[in-house]
Amino acid sequence: MKFFKCLFPQHKTKRGKDYIGVGAGAFILDEAHTKLLLVKRKRPPEAGMWSIPGGAVEFGETFEKALKREIREEVGLDIEIVRLLRVTDHILPEEGIHWVTPAFEARVVRGEPQNLEPQKHEAVAWFPLNDLPKDITMTTSLALSSFLKA
Repeated sequence: MKFFKCLFPQHKTKRGKDYIGVGAGAFILDEAHTKLLLVKRKRPPEAGMWSIPGGAVEFGETFEKALKREIREEVGLDIEIVRLLRVTDHILPEEGIHWVTPAFEARVVRGEPQNLEPQKHEAVAWFPLNDLPKDITMTTSLALSSFLKA
């Protein structure tokens, strides 16, 4: 990518659009393991839908460190990663999106969820596992399926 930017410095590249993006998501349950924390997305991919929180992995960062950083930045929680649930090939041709995103089951170590990125998320809320919104993202749906199978 650095070579590309040297040749075409005026071109703004975007991960997930111009090249495959790498992210991580957290399937965060409450203490009773009956509710799931979701954020309502304002931006693509899947704008307007409910999603597990997470974000992009930066160069030189592990999935786990990226996920802990993203959750702290987005919803103000310190988390502990319990286990990997699945890896999603998040390919949405109609949006021109391609991300590879592992989803990890996680638990809250400290904090109360809050919307620290209102420019990205319309809302942050807990939902009963047996009564989730119908409009959930692909990564959320697949992580839920993996969680329920385990």
